[in-house]
Amino acid sequence: MSFEKLQPATPQQASVYLPYIQGNKRNFLPLAIGLYKKGVLEGNRKIEGSEDIPFVATWNTATLPSDLTRCRMQFDGNAELSYETVVASFELINFLIELLENYKRYRIIDFSQSFYRKLLRIDE
Repeated sequence: MSFEKLQPATPQQASVYLPYIQGNKRNFLPLAIGLYKKGVLEGNRKIEGSEDIPFVATWNTATLPSDLTRCRMQFDGNAELSYETVVASFELINFLIELLENYKRYRIIDFSQSFYRKLLRIDE
């Protein structure tokens, strides 16, 4: 996926999420909303000392920041390696902002540790 071709949200669309997004993360908000509206993302989970594992993440899009979004991830094209979580849409947008920040820094499309902790229910 090319983030350069991603259609960013309008300032009006982004303003709905402003109360939920803090500081410098707001710079990525229009792009993150554009990615969120696509409802799908392909990337690679970075595994230290091993090969990256490809994944496909899909989610339903919601209208309001507090609406729930079901996010599913499948790793390596294997149905047995599928996981899902339900979060408020503003939370997923926040995870997408972190993903975009990491992509800008490292040119890797992968979610943050905090996203995987949520997905795998590590902190519950």
